[in-house]
Amino acid sequence: MTPPFPALARRSLLSGAALLATQAPPAFAQAPVSLQFTQRINEANAGTVGVIAGGVDGTYIRIAADLAAVLDNGNALRVVAMIGRGSLQNIQDIVLLRGVDVGIVQSDALAFARRNRLVPGADNLIQYIAKLYDEEIHLLARPGINTMQDLAGQLVNVDLVGSGTAMTASLMFEALGLELRTAHDVQDVALTRLRNGEIAAMVFVAGKPARLFASLGADSGLHFLPITPTSALMETYLPAMLTTADYPALIPAEGVQTIAVGAVMAVYAWTPGSERHRKVARFVEALQSRFEEFLRPPHHPKWREVNLAAQVPGWVRFDHNARPAPRRVVDGG
Repeated sequence: MTPPFPALARRSLLSGAALLATQAPPAFAQAPVSLQFTQRINEANAGTVGVIAGGVDGTYIRIAADLAAVLDNGNALRVVAMIGRGSLQNIQDIVLLRGVDVGIVQSDALAFARRNRLVPGADNLIQYIAKLYDEEIHLLARPGINTMQDLAGQLVNVDLVGSGTAMTASLMFEALGLELRTAHDVQDVALTRLRNGEIAAMVFVAGKPARLFASLGADSGLHFLPITPTSALMETYLPAMLTTADYPALIPAEGVQTIAVGAVMAVYAWTPGSERHRKVARFVEALQSRFEEFLRPPHHPKWREVNLAAQVPGWVRFDHNARPAPRRVVDGG
C-alpha cells in the first residue's frame, strides 16, 4: 500500500514537528495576564456600546456606521456597529444578546413583539432613544380594487415571511379588521404578478419615492389605495401622504392618504445607576451634542429627517438623566 506521503515529505514534517517541540512557546503564552492588561480590558469595555442594525444593503447599517464614525472617540465612548437580521430579531437581540445595547428597528416591531409574545415583558424591557426617519406604507392595487374593503378575501402580497413589510401588513390589516389571503413573493416578482392580474394588491414599506415603482406609467392601470389613519392605526403609526411629486404617473393632484412607520433607535431599559445605563447615557449625550455633524456629507441623507425630540406612539423614551432610586433607610429605634 502506498503511504499517503512520500518518505522525504514525511521526514520533513517530522523534522519540523521536532523543531517546534524544542522551541519555547511565545512569551504571551507563558506569562499570566498582567494587571495592567486586565485594566486595559476593563477600560475598553467600560465605554463600549453595541448597535445592531440591518443587512449590508440596507439603510439601517449605514445609520449605525455613521453613529460609530461620529461618536466613537476611542476612550470614554466606543460604538460598535453590527449587522442584524431585521426589526423583530433586533428586538430580541437587544434583550437577549450580551454586548447589544441599541438596535435600529421599525416602530411597529414592539407592538408586533408584544402581540405575539416574542419577548416576555417587552414593554418594560425595551425603550427608545430617538425616532429616526419615516417609511411610508405603499398599497398598490390592480384595476377594480378601489378601497381597502375591496381587499377582503383577496390575495395580497406582503413580501417575504419575517420581513418588516410582512410584519407591518399583519398589524395593519388586523387593526382594520380585514381578512384576506397573503402571498409572500419578493417585491419585484409581486409587481409582475400584480400587473398580470394574479394578485389584487401588494404592500411595500419604504421611504418615498420607492425605486420599485419608478418605471410604472399611467397606462399600467395600477394605483395606490388610500389608507385612512383610524384611531386603531394611530396607536402605532403616523399619518402620511403620497404626492404627485413622489409618483407623477400614479398619484392625482390631491395626493393619496397613507400611514407611515418610523425607524426607531431602540434600547434596553437598563436600571438607572447600573454601568450599562451609564454607558448608554454617555451615548445619548454624545448623540445630542454632536447631532449637527450627522447632517453633513458623507453621512446618510436620512439624518436630515431626524427630530431627536419626536415622540414615538406606544413607546417609552429612555431617560438618560435618570438616577438610581434613593435607598430606604429603616429606623431601627
